[in-house]
Amino acid sequence: MGKLGVKERNLEGQMVVDFAKRMDMTVVNTYFQKREEHRVTYKSGGRGTQVDYILCRRGSLKEISDCKVVVGESVARQHRMVVCRMTLMVYKRKRSKIEIEKKTKWWKLKKEERCEDFRQKLRQALGGQVVLPDDWETTEEVIRVTGRKVLGVSSGRRKEDKETW
Repeated sequence: MGKLGVKERNLEGQMVVDFAKRMDMTVVNTYFQKREEHRVTYKSGGRGTQVDYILCRRGSLKEISDCKVVVGESVARQHRMVVCRMTLMVYKRKRSKIEIEKKTKWWKLKKEERCEDFRQKLRQALGGQVVLPDDWETTEEVIRVTGRKVLGVSSGRRKEDKETW
């Protein structure tokens, strides 16, 4: 809760503050210096109170530039609309070196001599069997390892200067 909020607080208001503390959030309405009419969200019978709030994470408070009540607009007869102006920063996520996946160059199987070499090495790895074993996980691993040995693997990086189609 900022220092510029309404000073009187009832049980429900205290519950909002307690919730914000537990969740490491802030009550945005109370951080900006405004006239009384730009802080009051509920007006009835000559009395005005602040009952509507905008909550945000404490770390995101620097992205919020303003928060106020729009005086002329009313959502309901006594309630006024709370408006918050914020600037969201979009960060490009960098790939870590662990994330880069090296891929087998399966496209090299288009050449007939590579394809024949791959078949021979695969038969040797499977023990000379013509029919594949029933255990698919073992067979799949043998095919992948043989493919990496015979065909090679990519660096895992994208070519930046490569033109798009």
